Amino acid sequence: MNNKINGIYDDDGNKINPNLFPTPGLCITCKSYDVADWEENVLCNLNRHDQRNTTDFKCGAYEKK
Repeated sequence: MNNKINGIYDDDGNKINPNLFPTPGLCITCKSYDVADWEENVLCNLNRHDQRNTTDFKCGAYEKK
């Protein structure tokens, strides 16, 4: 049996699909947006997921391109 676990999961154990929640404009102008660094992408996706239902997106790691 292959119990391989990969991806990002929420606190309830549900797999998170980053393509299903919006990308704020702030992210698009950030130098970390869509980079080859998988760890950076995970952190960005988690932040976006946590704030997906807010109107005022904030990111402490934001750096303009």
